Amino acid sequence: MSEHRTIGVGVDYSPSSKAALKWAVDNIARAGDHIVLIHTQPHTGHSAQKQLWEEEGSPLIPLKEFQDMHLQVQYGIKPDAEILDVLDSASRTKEVTVTSKIYWGDAREKLCDAVADLKLASLVVGSRGLGPLKRVLIGSVSNYVVLHATCPVTVVKAA
Repeated sequence: MSEHRTIGVGVDYSPSSKAALKWAVDNIARAGDHIVLIHTQPHTGHSAQKQLWEEEGSPLIPLKEFQDMHLQVQYGIKPDAEILDVLDSASRTKEVTVTSKIYWGDAREKLCDAVADLKLASLVVGSRGLGPLKRVLIGSVSNYVVLHATCPVTVVKAA
């Protein structure tokens, strides 16, 4: 019997991050695995949650709690029915445990921090599909994570 894994999925609710989540559920998640949605929020704002959990990120939020739209809004996350549907379906049909964790700060650094913090077996992120010039000027989160994460990273491009 194989070991259960913790799989991280970087989510910002863009089409590419939704594609990354769907890809992770369809291609690598198996019964007993733990999927952690990793959200990164900018340093702006002064919510109570941010002040309390800014250094280490929020505690792990179980799917049932995360489905509460008010909780998502409290953490500054826009509720997304499509993501919640994918997660609920994965939880039931694939028999995976689903949680969310929110970090505050630079997405590149916080995704790499999450790898160590959560002891991820793998990380799946979306690609915004920046052209070469934009990638040089503003940087690519997925490129940074591929180069600096200490676990395998899969980058999924939206169709």
